[in-house]
Order: sequence, then structure tokens, then C-alpha cells
Amino acid sequence: MSMTKRAAAEFIGTFWLVLGGCGSAVLAAAFPELGIGFAGVALAFGLTVLTMAFAIGHISGCHLNPAVSIGLWAGGRFKGSDLLPYIVAQVLGAIFASIILYLIASGADSYAGGLASNGYGDHSPGGYSYMSGLITEVVMTFMFLIIILGATDERAPKGLAPVAIGLGLTLIHLISIPVTNTSVNPARSTGPALLEGGIALRQLWFFWVMPAIGALLAGFAYKWLAAEKK
Repeated sequence: MSMTKRAAAEFIGTFWLVLGGCGSAVLAAAFPELGIGFAGVALAFGLTVLTMAFAIGHISGCHLNPAVSIGLWAGGRFKGSDLLPYIVAQVLGAIFASIILYLIASGADSYAGGLASNGYGDHSPGGYSYMSGLITEVVMTFMFLIIILGATDERAPKGLAPVAIGLGLTLIHLISIPVTNTSVNPARSTGPALLEGGIALRQLWFFWVMPAIGALLAGFAYKWLAAEKK
């Protein structure tokens, strides 16, 4: 596939991830008496990846996440020259989804602002500290990339990678929503933060650096772990 088509697929896929995941958090999580809660939001994020993996995996690889692209590069699965166009497409998709979500959410009188941005300290859903957020984002991104690299290994069972990756992301959200509102994805963090501004935007750097560290560690670790003797 041409880079134009691959980037377009990443734009659409990341748009769906942010609209589906953050949209469930903003519109449905706390809906009176019928809210889906943390479990529903976690499942929504997992389902966005699962559905897009089947829809565009054969076009772009379905990264939907700058940290995933970085981790795949570190693991020897992705060309460094393709990183920039992928990341730009992912971020633009996340921003567009955040705009659409804002237009929907602001149509209700009950909308109090916010687009499910990520944060630590005063901006953490559970009031968790900077260090708690750091450990969470690095470790969860590390495990997400290990799941991705392992499930897409040519020696892994065929056709089941989207299921493993989608369920893996669901589990990650079940663990970490109370800590940072779960990023493990710089693009997912960027879209809401740009529209919310304030503390969400001031803390945005954190949700680029920590997932990138976790992804790099996972890429190098899996490359060593999966290497076979010559």
C-alpha cells in the first residue's frame, strides 16, 4: 500500500479509537442509572482496536498509536522512515475525533466540559501521584507492546492477534483508568488535551514521554526474547 493510503487508514483508525473510547467515557460512563462505568469504557477502548484491526490491519498494520509505531520500530518490525507520517496521521485523527466528540457532548445542557483527558496528581481520576502515573504508563505501555509484538509474531496462532490486542487494551484500562484515565497512547492524549487546555495541556508531555519509554523497552525486550538460535 502507498503511504498515503496507510496514513489515511491510521487517521480513520485513530479517529475511531478516540471517538469510541473517549466518547464512551464522556457520553455513557456516568449516564444516570444506566451508565456503563469503568468496565464499559475499558471494553469500548478494546473494541475500537479489535474492530479496526480487522478493518485496516491489512492496509496499515493498525497501529493507531505513536507508542505502538515506536515500539514496533524498536522491535525491528517497522521502518524508521515511516514513523513521522504514521504519527502525524494518528494525532490528526485523534484531534478530529475530539472535535466531533465535543460537538456532540456540548449539545446537552448537562455537559460540564472535559473530554476524558489524561492526568496525574490533581488531574488523576483517583488523585494518584506523579510517580504512580509514571509507573502505570510505562508498565502498561510495555505490556501492551509485548502483547502486540507477540500476537503478531509470525509464529503465533494466525488470525487471533486482533482479539488478543483488543482484550489486552481492555485489561490495561480496567487496571489504570483510576490512575491516569489510561493513556498508553500519545495521540489519544493529545486530542482531548488540545481542546480542554489548562492542566490537561500542561501535563500532555508526560503522556508522550512515558508511553514512548515503555514502548521502546518492550520493543528491545521482545526482540531479545523472541530471537531464535541460529
